[in-house]
Amino acid sequence: MGPGAAPVPNPGAGLGGPSVNDDRHRPWPGQEPDAPRRAHWPEQDPGPGWPAGEAPRRPAPPRRPPAGGPRPPRAPQAGGPAWPGGDDPGPQWPSGDEPPRRPQRPRQNQPSRILDGPPPRRQPPPPGAGRPGPNGGPPQGFRQPPPPGSRSGPVRRPPHGRPVPVPIPPPEYPDREPDLITHAEHNGTTFGYDPYDDRYDDHDDETQYAQFAAEAEPEPEDGEEDGQGKKKKSKADLTPKQRKKRRWKIIRRVLYACVGLFVVVPAIAFVITYFTVSVPTPQDIRATQSQPITFYFGNNQQMGRSVPADGDRELLQPNQVPDVIKHAIYAAEDATFETNSGFDVMAIARSVFNQVTGGTGGGSTISQQYIKQATKNDAPTLTRKWTELVKSFKLNNETPKADIFTSYVNIVYFGRGANGVAAAAKAYYGKDISQVTPSEAALLAGLIQGPSRSEDQTYTMKRWTYVMDQMVANHWLSAADRKAAVFPTLIPKGSQKKDNGNVDYFIQQRIIDELEAKGYDQDKLYNIGAKIHTTIDPKAQQEAARAVQDNLKDQTDQNIKGALVAVDPRTGGVLAYYGGPNTVKNDKGKDQLATDWANTPQNPGSSMKAYDLTAFLKMGKGLGETFDGSNNRMLGGRKVRNAGDSSSCSKQCTVKTAMELSVNTVFYDMVLNDVKPARVADAAKEAGVRPGPQGKGKLGTADANISLGGGATTVTPEDMAAGYSSFASGGVRRDQHFVAKLTNAQDETIFDLTTNQGKPAFDPNNDKSKQIAGNVTEALIPVIAHSKLKCPTGHQCAGKTGTQQYSPQDGDPSTYDDRNAQTWMVGYTPSVSVAAWIGGDGNKPLHDKNNKPIFGSTIAGPTWQDFMDAYLKDKPAEKFDQVAPIGKQAVDTPTTTASRPPKTQNQTTETTTTAPPPSTEAPSTPSTPPSSSKTLTTSNKPPVLGGEPPGNGFGPPGGGGGG
Repeated sequence: MGPGAAPVPNPGAGLGGPSVNDDRHRPWPGQEPDAPRRAHWPEQDPGPGWPAGEAPRRPAPPRRPPAGGPRPPRAPQAGGPAWPGGDDPGPQWPSGDEPPRRPQRPRQNQPSRILDGPPPRRQPPPPGAGRPGPNGGPPQGFRQPPPPGSRSGPVRRPPHGRPVPVPIPPPEYPDREPDLITHAEHNGTTFGYDPYDDRYDDHDDETQYAQFAAEAEPEPEDGEEDGQGKKKKSKADLTPKQRKKRRWKIIRRVLYACVGLFVVVPAIAFVITYFTVSVPTPQDIRATQSQPITFYFGNNQQMGRSVPADGDRELLQPNQVPDVIKHAIYAAEDATFETNSGFDVMAIARSVFNQVTGGTGGGSTISQQYIKQATKNDAPTLTRKWTELVKSFKLNNETPKADIFTSYVNIVYFGRGANGVAAAAKAYYGKDISQVTPSEAALLAGLIQGPSRSEDQTYTMKRWTYVMDQMVANHWLSAADRKAAVFPTLIPKGSQKKDNGNVDYFIQQRIIDELEAKGYDQDKLYNIGAKIHTTIDPKAQQEAARAVQDNLKDQTDQNIKGALVAVDPRTGGVLAYYGGPNTVKNDKGKDQLATDWANTPQNPGSSMKAYDLTAFLKMGKGLGETFDGSNNRMLGGRKVRNAGDSSSCSKQCTVKTAMELSVNTVFYDMVLNDVKPARVADAAKEAGVRPGPQGKGKLGTADANISLGGGATTVTPEDMAAGYSSFASGGVRRDQHFVAKLTNAQDETIFDLTTNQGKPAFDPNNDKSKQIAGNVTEALIPVIAHSKLKCPTGHQCAGKTGTQQYSPQDGDPSTYDDRNAQTWMVGYTPSVSVAAWIGGDGNKPLHDKNNKPIFGSTIAGPTWQDFMDAYLKDKPAEKFDQVAPIGKQAVDTPTTTASRPPKTQNQTTETTTTAPPPSTEAPSTPSTPPSSSKTLTTSNKPPVLGGEPPGNGFGPPGGGGGG
């Protein structure tokens, strides 16, 4: 307490003596008791004071001991401690044996003991009281009042009732004086903390003691004034030790910031990215990669391949990648692939150095390159590189190395249209991947970085040399082998495409259409690398094309087209499919895609009579039933004619005889009055004919024209061969198909139709269905000889010809009246059903090389027979099974009076019957619009249905088929 302050009276004086709890107020040795603690209360005697009129100040509290234990106090300086600041040393420490101690600073916020009531506000000392502290601080010995809310020591109440706070001493250490009321602020900082003191070194003497103010004001910044109007020390005023500590403090903070910026923050970002990104697994990528579709004949011989638009590719399994390929690609792209975690820090640093110095070479690992290829993202951005690195690390944690590498070599592009190393081996060397040598593998690995420069010999030689040297450096190739190695020999570019085979385009499209109907579109087939095992017999396919081409090569009518389809009755598989040439010349002499005539619906003519008979037999009627087979009959308001005398029969003509002679009047009468058109259509569909929308044909049921295969009824050659195969199989229907089995690139079976057992075609009861089919066959057997055709040696056969007559147009010459537009021969043995079609594009008047009308037996018949003879040559002999007759059995024997086609006699009959309008629906073709036709209309002549002997055809308008 400074001079002039009111003395605080001893509370114990009024109570009979000092308090028993006032041990800490005991006077120092040689000093008057309680003198320093007397308050100058009004009208009170202050009592004796300190010598020289100034109270001594208690030494500052000891500095906080450093970590690891308290430090021993400094040895006193010679002459004892002196008061800091000022010329007058003031009162000296008391004499005695004890060494002087550094003044103790009272602890802040100590709990207080309240004697009576709240403590009064302490009076500030009078101006000039006490000695000013160091550096312009408060006067020495002056204690500022505690801040509001702070806790003080016990309170003594003076006589007038105003309490006086008494500080509670801190816990005493052994041999340590209690803290004085006053405290010091060391080194000019609050609470005795030096910002430059790391508390491991002693202070300079000049900063050993600070001012002993009760509370210090906040320390001002450098150059700012404090509360006393003095400026804080600037950096220039700091001691060398303080400046050194200041510098290290700044360095430490910079290091902390760098660690946080370049280590902690990236680590946190890496973890967050790791759990948010998704990694494309090899299985996912394999599902999206396009591979060629491979076609196989029925004997498992490769037919050809269809390469996707993005190039050839063949996916390998991990166990299919040779070690020589692995080592070559490791050497070229990532020598540490087997050991790194998805990224190589040294490679990244080397890449950065190369970029800075203008060199070349990247830092991506094989895993990172796989991620880039799989995601198809090569944007030059830091975001892409960052996520690529994290994905690569995650991929290596979740996927075996072998799977990563295999997927990489499957997806990477090697040039020459080859995706994947397996396709590249065939593109550059024409060999399987298992046969590649180290020298050849090195070249393939070197091309990964520049596939577009595959034909640059300088570049390829440079890359090959680099990879070979890296293989030696990594001990994957001996120095002797390296010295003996020579640059590999490449096959000419594009020559590998010859190995794909020559798949008939029409067959390929029919296969694709069939699989698409099953849910396997072409994109999916490319994705799975489909292996399609077809039903096509290579010998049958070759003979089908030859038979059609040989019978058309001498024809002078450019409108004549041909097609042939063969189906195996035992499986339903298509053995041969020839729809004509794949390309034709347009009017400008350029190649264009041709029409697939095997899949183009046409009027079937009298070949539909087999289905007429089938529907008739299903009603329980037999081949012995009789009809009026005479010519020129009026049926349903139409005049129906036969194809001359040779196709006419008596008025009691049996159905069997009518089939042999192809009597139009019998079958038209049968369908019109007994069977009805809808039942004929049902019989055709049960046999295997597929009208739209499943197929392209149409079965017209609006009138009886379906009985003669005319009007709106159109059927494709493929459907006719399939329908007759149900007769050949004994009444078992097996849907025609091109695909026997489908597998993926790993030979995993997707579906297999080779075990298809079929189902009864014409009746749920298998025996009944077989009986119906056998009776149809019995009626068709004599037709072969009647059409001047022969069965193959040792084979029993049956069949039916068909002719569709040309419908004359306005302005046509009279010679067109006997022309035909479509001709057929559909026949079978127990092992093969064949439909041969020779006709034109729609309604065209066709003629042969002798300028005569064509018939079913003149071109189509020989085409059918040529194929059957060639295909069944040297095959085991076969006959049809015998079945019981249905209904009335036929016993009559047909007689014919003509052995060659006579000229047609145009016949017209006046009638008052109004005929329904003829069908104007033209058959459709896939690539060429149907020919327009004009219909002749007469008001006084009914339509006449008839045909040319021995074929069938439409007569005048409204025509149907004839026999």
